Amino acid sequence: MREELAVFLLAVQFLTRVPVSSADLFTEARFAAATRYYPLVGALVGAVAGAVFWFAHLVFPITLSVVLATAAVLLVTGAFHEDGFADACDGLGGGAAREQALEIMRDSRLGTYGAAGLGLMLAAKILALAAVPAVVIPWLLVAAHAASRASAVLAIATGRYVREDGAAKPVADGVTPAGLALALATGAVAVAGLWHLASPAAMLAGFTGFAIGHVVMRGLYERKLGGYTGDCLGAVQQTSELGLYLGIVAVL
Repeated sequence: MREELAVFLLAVQFLTRVPVSSADLFTEARFAAATRYYPLVGALVGAVAGAVFWFAHLVFPITLSVVLATAAVLLVTGAFHEDGFADACDGLGGGAAREQALEIMRDSRLGTYGAAGLGLMLAAKILALAAVPAVVIPWLLVAAHAASRASAVLAIATGRYVREDGAAKPVADGVTPAGLALALATGAVAVAGLWHLASPAAMLAGFTGFAIGHVVMRGLYERKLGGYTGDCLGAVQQTSELGLYLGIVAVL
């Protein structure tokens, strides 16, 4: 149990800005194993966002409450996945060749494609959430943040890491079948929590949007890069999250 707690805390430390004591915590084996808890960390991030929305909506209109919930996610995670999505937009949009795209994605500066992509992504997520009945939003935030991190774990388990080094390299070959199953099950359970609020048609549409977001982003970066980088994982998380929102909105 102590070992599992250490692995979980390492996942929290990697994916969020929540202060976690790092004394004797990091090992490459634990870091690789931590992927199985990414969706659980996502569910906790979604729960924070849902709580912020719920309290804000006691006072403010739904759109402003969604903006505040989105800001809470950015604060808790340090815009970790959003940064990856922006870098992926810069590299995939601005790099004519594979090597050029990888070099652009390594650059920490934000370019035109990244700024435009990130702005549109945040706007789309806010507007999609604001179009959902208020009672659904807290549950939907938990479901989407958990499931979209499961999407990133699936991309790790079934893709190829293309850099010789990088923050994501230790986890590239560390997703075991059992770890992948736990990650996917966590995401599925989080989404199942929507059953009491959404119709079967809405759930099906949400899953369809989620799958499209995963497949389309993977198609874009795998065609140009031949695999994934850490930034690509952030990008697939973002598009999967947005796809789930859009699918739910299309029906609700």
